[in-house]
Amino acid sequence: MSHVVEVTRGGVVESRHIVHVAVAHADRGLIASCGNAQHVSFVRSAIKMFQALPLAEDGVVYGLSLTAEEVALCTASHNAEPFHVAAVRSILTKAGVTEDALACGPHPPMYAAAAEALEHTGVKPGRIHNNCSGKHAGMLALCRARGWESPGYRLAGHPVQQACAAEIAGAAEVSEDDLPTAVDGCGVVTFALALEQMALLFARLEERPGGAEVAAAMRAHPELIRGAGAPDTLLMQGLGEWTAKGGAEGLLCGCGPGGVGLALKVADGAGRAVGPALGELMRRLGLEAPGLGVVALENSRGERVGEVVSEVL
Repeated sequence: MSHVVEVTRGGVVESRHIVHVAVAHADRGLIASCGNAQHVSFVRSAIKMFQALPLAEDGVVYGLSLTAEEVALCTASHNAEPFHVAAVRSILTKAGVTEDALACGPHPPMYAAAAEALEHTGVKPGRIHNNCSGKHAGMLALCRARGWESPGYRLAGHPVQQACAAEIAGAAEVSEDDLPTAVDGCGVVTFALALEQMALLFARLEERPGGAEVAAAMRAHPELIRGAGAPDTLLMQGLGEWTAKGGAEGLLCGCGPGGVGLALKVADGAGRAVGPALGELMRRLGLEAPGLGVVALENSRGERVGEVVSEVL
């Protein structure tokens, strides 16, 4: 069975995005799939909750008095709306560093309204506006708690990245030597896994030390994880027992009640296909997540001229 997302205009299919899906159970392994469950992809930002586990599992969260909101920001790919930026600044203060310590590069806020608002102030986008600045702030907090030097924390040989790699390899039940790595868009290490492995990884998230705490923070503050209209934020807002995190190149992973995990990958990396594909997947699981489904295509006049819709062939 194939899962595709079609982009139509005037009743004609203009584009078609192939989607691969894996659904796993913590104890039973792969329980459902569509397309190629063995498709290998870098997990990118979808892995951020696992990169935040070292903060939670050894008491760093309590030692630095990180709030649930700040823990959620450590897993975020945020829109750099004012409340996102404020939470990152709070984490940096508790880590005892300034924005200059962030190793991610600057870019404008991902949310158009936030980018426009920043432009109107005359302030240039900084590192704190990078969508990964929360993760980086969390890594700096880990450095402070562990007494590690913060310069170079983004590099593979640093204790921060070694701790993250050990966490992910352990959860995925693979050797660190067999875990393909590369450099992510924000400069830290990223990891490659098959979708089946990702789904199983997420199915077991809350079994990991600190996993339940991190997942609960994400579910309590879904608006911090990305922001308005994002598929992962919408899923958690609509289905409060689910935890979800999107990543670059059309990837989204999540987990729900009963030890169920999922991984969804748009083969060509098109982010516009993730929401419709996720909405269809949740319907196949017997669930309805408001806001996830058909996406309207509008022209420059604001007129609806087509749609992005998921199909199972």
